[in-house]
Amino acid sequence: MPSGSHLKIKARGSVLLLLLLSFAFALPAAAQGYPAKAVRFIIPFPPGGPTDILGRIVAARLSEAWSVQVVPDNRPGAGGNIGTEQCARATADGYTACMLSIAQTISPAIYPRLAFDPNRDFVHVILLATLPSLLVVHPSLPANNVKGLVALARARPGALNYASGGAGTSSQLLMELFKLRAGVDIVHVPYKGTGPALIDQASGLIETAFSTVIAVQPYMQAGRLRAIAISTRERFPRLPEVPSVAESGLKGFDGGSWQGFIMPAGAPREAVNRANRDLASMLRAPATRESILAMGGIPQPGSPEEFTAYVRTETDKWAQVVKAAGIRGE
Repeated sequence: MPSGSHLKIKARGSVLLLLLLSFAFALPAAAQGYPAKAVRFIIPFPPGGPTDILGRIVAARLSEAWSVQVVPDNRPGAGGNIGTEQCARATADGYTACMLSIAQTISPAIYPRLAFDPNRDFVHVILLATLPSLLVVHPSLPANNVKGLVALARARPGALNYASGGAGTSSQLLMELFKLRAGVDIVHVPYKGTGPALIDQASGLIETAFSTVIAVQPYMQAGRLRAIAISTRERFPRLPEVPSVAESGLKGFDGGSWQGFIMPAGAPREAVNRANRDLASMLRAPATRESILAMGGIPQPGSPEEFTAYVRTETDKWAQVVKAAGIRGE
């Protein structure tokens, strides 16, 4: 028969075993960490556009990586400002994220009563992709490069027109930046979207414009528009023969649309780091890279700090262009 001391040792051993088992069962939950439930992912533009397309690629990849649903939630309106405001006001617990685009770094200069600040009100998790624009001209225009277009515009001030997708859009801002750097006068003709603008340009009613690669390529392939430069500092990998505006004579010129992933200010660092790590890995994956290149973008994996600096630079740059061009929101 076991002695009293043996019984005490056995009892202590049983308690120790139960404690170890309880820790063992607790470890998977603790190791799981973020995210432990579905994530709402606000896309502040309607379905079908570049922000929505890239956003849904991101949501699908993260859902696979995290084994929880990352749910796309389109909240369009006011050029993306309505959905972005909702993101800024959401609980900063890591379970609301949002797509941020160039439009929201232009808005502060155009709308003085904007309900959010793109620098102050968000954690900038990662720049997903830049989307260069092509400077295109109608084939009838005797300008085969940037120097030719600048010379023509200087010889005929106010005679050439350029199209945009609307007042305050990136297509207008890019051309206004071009005009400032080149010292030329080209008249703005705003349209309600890129589609109608391209139709009139391809028909010869409009001489020039900046348009995204994916939008303008069908017209280039049909010979209805001619690309003379790319808006970003580096050439687009799918169109290596098209020089940049900067290397074509306007040194330092760099601009274009872009898309990024953000969370409300104050989001937990664990959530920010996990999202950045997994999104950077996703952007480096060949399949995702090809998907983004096919839609006219260039993957840009980097750190939160790099994206924060980028957003601030973009906000300052476009504020200067808006002021110089006298652009006002509609």
